[in-house]
Amino acid sequence: QVQLVESGGGLVQAGGSLRLSCAASGRTFSTYAMGWFRQAPGKEREYVAGISWNGGSTSYADSVKGRVTISRDNFKNTVTLQMSSLKPEDTAVYYCAAGRQRFGGPYISEDQYAIWGQGTQVTVSS
Repeated sequence: QVQLVESGGGLVQAGGSLRLSCAASGRTFSTYAMGWFRQAPGKEREYVAGISWNGGSTSYADSVKGRVTISRDNFKNTVTLQMSSLKPEDTAVYYCAAGRQRFGGPYISEDQYAIWGQGTQVTVSS
């Protein structure tokens, strides 16, 4: 079983950068695709970025493409979301998620993810 804990959220001005981290516990972390999602107040949770189990493939939502980079370190059991050129519309709670099945990915649909972290708040001021 994999457990996820996000960190790195905070308050940043528009145009700034943040680096979110997701620490995973569990011996099989390295065999699961990972993803980042976000949920803004009053909105549905939406996909941000995903990475395959071995880090060989990544995908991004159009809304963040070019501003966000997802990466993973399977030795340190961490997944990172580097965000730059942040906009007020990026304000949301950001969630890390682990894939439902071993190997494969990246996955865009929430249905493909089985384990979720508690979330970390990102607030971008204008």
